[in-house]
This record gives sequence, C-alpha cells and structure tokens, in this order.
Amino acid sequence: MDKTHATIAASLAMAVAGAALATTATAQTKPAMEKCYGVSKAGKNDCKAGAGTSCAGSSKVDYQGNAWTLVKAGTCTSIKTPKGNGSLSPKA
Repeated sequence: MDKTHATIAASLAMAVAGAALATTATAQTKPAMEKCYGVSKAGKNDCKAGAGTSCAGSSKVDYQGNAWTLVKAGTCTSIKTPKGNGSLSPKA
C-alpha cells in the first residue's frame, strides 16, 4: 500500500472510531424515560393510552387520566397537577 492509500485508510479508520464514540456518548447521556399518566395538557400527550386518545396530541382535556407523556424515569409520581400527582398507570 502506498503512502496515499495508507493515509486515506488511517483517516477513514479515525472517522469511523470518532462516530462510534459520539454515538456511545449520546446514548449514555440520554436519561431513562417512563410513561407518566395524568400530567399532559390538552393536545400535548405523547401517544395512545386508552379510550379517548388515539395518539400524540389527541388528549381532549388537561391532565386526562389515560393520556401519557414521557418523563425522566423516577419523576412521574412527584409531578403535581391541579388534579393530583402523575401516575405510572392510567387514572380513572
């Protein structure tokens, strides 16, 4: 292999390694998430949770008990709303 090809090969190897490190760092910094019911404003839920919702943005009222939003894991039940705290399962 001549010098030009060796330089190109080394550059490609470094680029691939850099991309792999960047992907790993991004995955490590992304917090774990959980579904939290009853904390969404009307039209701001993440997806289907039962009767009255079909998917993202379909909740009809603020803090609808069967509509969920993804929140940082471990924080759901500490979220306070005018209708009570968030729940890890659908609310009536």
